[in-house]
This record gives sequence, structure tokens and C-alpha cells, in this order.
Amino acid sequence: MLSWLISPIIWIALFAGTLITLGYQRAPLKVTSIALGVFAFLYLILGDWWWVKILLIIVAAIVGSLNLPNFRRQYFSKPIFKIYKKILPRISDTEREALNAGSVWWDGELFSGKPSWNKLLDTPTPRLNEHEQAFLDGPVEKLCAMLNDWEITHELADLPEAVWDFMKQQKFFAMIIPKKYGGLEFSALAHSEVLCKVAGRSATAASIIAVPNSLGPAELLHHYGTEAQKNHYLPRLAIGEEIPCFALTSPRAGSDATSITDSGVVCK
Repeated sequence: MLSWLISPIIWIALFAGTLITLGYQRAPLKVTSIALGVFAFLYLILGDWWWVKILLIIVAAIVGSLNLPNFRRQYFSKPIFKIYKKILPRISDTEREALNAGSVWWDGELFSGKPSWNKLLDTPTPRLNEHEQAFLDGPVEKLCAMLNDWEITHELADLPEAVWDFMKQQKFFAMIIPKKYGGLEFSALAHSEVLCKVAGRSATAASIIAVPNSLGPAELLHHYGTEAQKNHYLPRLAIGEEIPCFALTSPRAGSDATSITDSGVVCK
């Protein structure tokens, strides 16, 4: 009558179901230990494979020892941390600043297995202000009509001069520059909407607009520059009198600009 209890498939299914349930419920260590202990006890009485019984006894001893904090720190956590310290690369100053800059907000809850959907639904939907919407419907729409991707990528290998002039006049390079320096001072949403719309016509034009509005140096000057530097450079960057560039290539640093060991000379 109890022959079905000693079926390997039944025990495997029970074990897998127990682990999945405990993991999904994020059960504490003590609860997990008790549940696995009960499972091991039942198998010792009803199970058939002797080698599995020996394995369960060993696992039970390990799990039981994990419930002793001092023992766990000394013989499990400490050795594991030492191994990981040797494996993981050193965090650069740029990466450390990024990690300390804020939290992952609701996005991080997706990896918990139990995200709070109400938190997401209760978050107000961002909206463009009147000035941003007018820019999207006016200058951005006109710019898209001026873009011919075939001409840009296969004939000129560059944007037409008229497009360059239009982007400078309409301050496409000044979306993140404050208004007091002649910029547009757009929100992140407006910035994204502009780039998405332009990218639908020309990825080249979108990337040319994106770089001055993301990598800088306008934002770097705004946050870290002196007043003299801000007053000198930001108005010029806003009207396209000067076009910023950002050197990001290095065989030793990848995209981490603070780790670049190279030096360069600007030749005119």
C-alpha cells in the first residue's frame, strides 16, 4: 500500500516542490532547516536508496551548522568572502559613485519574485510640459523631415550642412543646459522623446544629438565647473558655437573615463 511512497519520482517531486516553495516565500533559515529536516526524517523511514539517506544525513549536518551564527561566519561566510574578493575586480571610483548615487526603485523588486504592482500603478505618469511638447511638435518634426538616412550614411558620411545649422539654431545640443545659460533645460522624459523620434529617421543624427546631452561636457561643467567656466562655455555650447566631444577609447579602461591612462594632443 505504501509502495508509491518509495518511488524516486515522488521523492524528487516533493524535494523540488519544498525547495521552490521555501525559496518563493523567502523562508528564514530556521524554517528552511526544519522543513528540510522533516523531509530527511521521512525519507530515512520510508525511503529506499541507502546512499541518498547518507547524503541527507550529511546535508542535515551542514544545514544544522548554518544555524549557529559564529560557526557559520567562521567556516562558511569568511572563506567564501575571501574567494570572491580574489575573483571580483576592484570597483573604480566612477562605479562606486554610480552605486552610491541612488536606489534601483521598483525595478529591483522584479528580481525579488514578489514585486509590488500597486507601487508601480500608483506612480504618476510623467508628462511633457507645454514648452517641451511644442519643441517636439515643431523643431523636432521639421528636423525629421530634413533627414535622409541614405544620403547621410551612403553619400555624405555626415549630416548635411543645413541640418547641422538647424540643430544649432534650435538648440538641439542644449536640452540639459539650464535656461539661464541659454539652454532648453528639458526633463529626462523630453530628452528621451526627442531622441526616440529622431532615431526613427536617422540613428546617426540621434547619436550626434545624444552625446552632447548625455556624456557632456555641459553636464560636467554645470555640476562641477567654476562660475567662470560655466559663464564662458555653457552659452557657447547651447547655441552650437562650440560642439563638445568626449574621448572614451582606451585599451585599459573601456568606458570608464576615470581609469584612462592615455594622453592626447589636439592638433589644429
